[in-house]
Amino acid sequence: MKNKPGFYLIMILLIFCTLNLNSCSRTADTVSCFPNTPINVVLNLNLPAYYPLQISGGWIYVDEQSPGSRGLIVVRTGNGFVVYDRNAPHLCPDNDTTLVVENNIRIVCPKDGAEWILISGEPIKTAKVPPKIYPYDYQPGTNILSIFY
Repeated sequence: MKNKPGFYLIMILLIFCTLNLNSCSRTADTVSCFPNTPINVVLNLNLPAYYPLQISGGWIYVDEQSPGSRGLIVVRTGNGFVVYDRNAPHLCPDNDTTLVVENNIRIVCPKDGAEWILISGEPIKTAKVPPKIYPYDYQPGTNILSIFY
């Protein structure tokens, strides 16, 4: 039986394409179609609108000052803050993929019911990845929270 280099080339190409398709479907923390939007938000936590962020477990939605494509969820934790993007990290953006906070304890995706723990972002139902988290800088002397990406 003759060795067919064309057959082996096709098999290698199929294997490479399959691996490439699977690896491109998700980045380290979101699906590949997740919007990459710059974020530059400065919050003066002394203002009444941000009072929920004065206590651990308090949270707010941020929809002003270039907060990404669908806004942010900012949560006060025991040792700082966590800032989540409101786009579902496991689904391509759609009408029902804006994350919402329910019962002050979890984040929920209305499209498929995926859930995460509000304080930690740990997935608890459906999704395998946490919501996208953004870096921040907090100045306790002025009570200013700056969120950027």
